[in-house]
Amino acid sequence: MFETFIRRVVAPILRLLFRSRVEGVENVPAHGPLIVASNHLSFIDSFIIPLAIPRPVTFIAKASYFEGKGVKGRFVRWFMSSLGHVPVQRGAQRAAMGSLEQAVDIVRAGGAFAIYPEGTRSEDGRLYRGRTGVGWLVLASGAKVLPIGLEDTDRIQPVGASWPRLGVRATVRIGATMDFSRYRDLPAAKARRAITDEIVGTIQKLSGQEYTGVYNERAAAK
Repeated sequence: MFETFIRRVVAPILRLLFRSRVEGVENVPAHGPLIVASNHLSFIDSFIIPLAIPRPVTFIAKASYFEGKGVKGRFVRWFMSSLGHVPVQRGAQRAAMGSLEQAVDIVRAGGAFAIYPEGTRSEDGRLYRGRTGVGWLVLASGAKVLPIGLEDTDRIQPVGASWPRLGVRATVRIGATMDFSRYRDLPAAKARRAITDEIVGTIQKLSGQEYTGVYNERAAAK
């Protein structure tokens, strides 16, 4: 019932407010196991992506999003919890793996699970090297990957901004699904790295961002 309310009432209102350009929606499989992989520029990304994809999507989200105070904190916690988003503690390897194991269950059940390979938001607009959790998820689930490149979501809600700005249009570019079954015979660590790098390379082509080639250390620090 909540999902129906979000899609029929809340989603149309948010689409009117944010008016994102969506390219490549025809690439989204209507059903079946799917991993959605995107760059990450803004807190608002986890709202923009579900509005652009015509099927339910679950995210890994920072645990702090579930611990906010005040009206905004209660709304974010309610929204994310109700959609089944999975909290993860930054810098806690065991907690991160637990979240990825939940993600495998969601994907194997035919759901769509979204992940940011960079691990956290980019503060300078550049694209950072992917962490191999997404590669692990691909190998563990066998699902195809839907790459997404976001543009200008950081103008809607810059890092540190409490609320989004209206009147700014973001672009969501959805690429063709990616199949990584050819990597299954490689050693696991090598396969995870190769899959992750290929996903991030595709995201970079969609987003047009400068690629740094290094990790975003904010993910390890928080």
